[in-house]
This record gives sequence, C-alpha cells and structure tokens, in this order.
Amino acid sequence: MYADYSDLIHLLIALCVGAIIGAEREYRSKSAGLRTMIMVSLSSCLFTSLSLKIGVENPDRLAANILTGLGFLGAGVIFKDENRISGITTATTIWMTAAIGMAVGAGYIMLSLFSTFIVLIVLVMLIYVQERIEHVHQARTYRIVCMYQQETLDKYEELFRHYGMQVIRNTQHKTEQKITGRWVLIGSAENHSKLTGYLLNDSDIMELNF
Repeated sequence: MYADYSDLIHLLIALCVGAIIGAEREYRSKSAGLRTMIMVSLSSCLFTSLSLKIGVENPDRLAANILTGLGFLGAGVIFKDENRISGITTATTIWMTAAIGMAVGAGYIMLSLFSTFIVLIVLVMLIYVQERIEHVHQARTYRIVCMYQQETLDKYEELFRHYGMQVIRNTQHKTEQKITGRWVLIGSAENHSKLTGYLLNDSDIMELNF
C-alpha cells in the first residue's frame, strides 16, 4: 500500500510544528530541544495516521500507546535537586507537542496550528509574567549549620520575619557538635537578597546554603 499525498503533507506539517516548539526549548537550553520535539511531533502524527488506516474497528488503540510512551519520555526530563524540581514545563511541552502531532495526523490542521500558536504564547510571553510573580513572591530553601551551644536555631526564624519572610516549614537536626536548620521561606527577591547578605556576614554560621 502507498501513502496518500495528504499523509506526507501531514508529516511535513508535524515536522514544522515540532521544529517551532523545539526551537524555543533549544533557545532556552532545555534538555528536550529541537530534535526531540520534532521526533515527538512526527512520531505522534505517524502513529495517529497508522491508527486511522490499520485500526479500522478500533482506531484509538494504537494512538493510545503514544500516551504510554510519553510517560517514560516526560519522566526522563524531570529532575529534582536540593531546592527545587525542574523540567516539568519541558515534560508538559513534550505532552502537548505529541497532542498537536496527533491532531495533524488525524487531519485537524487548523486546530493543530492554533494550538501551536497558544503553546508559543505560554512558553514565550507568559514567562515574563512568571518572572514578575517570582520577583515579588519567591520561595527559597535555606540551610544553616552552626556549632551547638545548648540552644536551637529558632532565633533565625525571628530574623526571617524581620526581613519580611514567611516561614513555610522548618526542620532542625543536631549532631554531637553541630546543629543544622533547614527552612523554606517565601518573600520578595529584594528581601531574599537582604537576608542572604546578613547571613553571609554572620560569624556564628559555619555553613550556609540558599
């Protein structure tokens, strides 16, 4: 059997869609960039086209396996470091790119192009809104290690409040000679900067992570 010209056009459209979204991810140096998004879009388009051609009685069975594969691919780009989880936006972008590729493969060209436009707005334009929100309402984890002197590190919580910080949670851990505190604080970027400046000059602090 031979492919219809429409199928080839769909693949080219899927390639362009994946390239547009992938270029944005590549520009921001994300783990899933240009080639990854192109392959996600192309494969989703091809699987959907094949589902419609060979899955006559149940065409959604083959296309549904796309979601299973995306679960592994999305999990591979999510990383957790000491202070935060990163890669969630890239993982969801992979998911959305696959959905757009499926729409192209099913023949919904205008829907897929409009969806691509919306994705670009979210990835490019809304990042400035996100940065503004983080500037006035930023969460940061602080870790302080001091010599143990028969007292806890509760005095630092008063210091945090003095700098306009909201304490979300805290833990303290004592060893034989040291006591370690870890706090998650929410405040403006300016107040975080003032707080870290004070902590860096605190002679009682042996180790500081933020």
